[in-house]
Amino acid sequence: MPHRAVLFSALRQRLPLMVIALVAVIGAVTLRDYLSFEALRDNRAALIGFRDANFALTALIFVLTYIAIVAFSLPGATAATLTGGFLFGVFPGALFNIGAATIGAVLIFLAVRAGFGRAMSAKIDASDGRIKRLTDAIRANEAPVLFSLRLMPVLPFFVMNVLPALIGVRLQVFALTTFFGIMPGGVIYTWVGAGLGEVFARDETPDLGIIFEPHILGPLVGLAALSLMPVIIKQFRDRKGMP
Repeated sequence: MPHRAVLFSALRQRLPLMVIALVAVIGAVTLRDYLSFEALRDNRAALIGFRDANFALTALIFVLTYIAIVAFSLPGATAATLTGGFLFGVFPGALFNIGAATIGAVLIFLAVRAGFGRAMSAKIDASDGRIKRLTDAIRANEAPVLFSLRLMPVLPFFVMNVLPALIGVRLQVFALTTFFGIMPGGVIYTWVGAGLGEVFARDETPDLGIIFEPHILGPLVGLAALSLMPVIIKQFRDRKGMP
């Protein structure tokens, strides 16, 4: 009986993550054609008409859909960001995009933490090796490290939602660094989406590589480096034995 209770408890903890995984697999197969730039282009007139007639409802549906895309790791996050800009402009489109992405990220963070995070964190704490040292270093500098990784997405968005949950990052730090870290990129892609009307008129596709243009990438790299300065200074002082 105790064994059954433990098994049931473990299953209950991991159920949200199992649901997310199942929906992600089904969504990847069935929704790819619907959550795309092409779908936005082909249905733009209907979307604009619905928005003009039901602005508040359109905004609510959009935000909930975006949250689901992120929470269930469905394809189409970039298309959703462009749609936010196309339908609502840079503002409030950027606010809708960034807020929904953050909420979706928090939901998957909580699901992973409930399913595996606490057990994984306990195993890391009980270990004594390179992984523990790396984890301890991240925990000691949660905010600047996570902010810089969000700002410069060297890791996939999904991975950045899962890893912090596995190593015991605090929810508040995760949520704040996600919101502010994705803000520059979110605003840029929302701005691209806001200009899609002209792109559609020319029968072209948007330039999604704009974020890698030197005049945009340079400031992002500089901001990421600046956010890591406290960590670098602390490491330097520790090595030199300085207070």
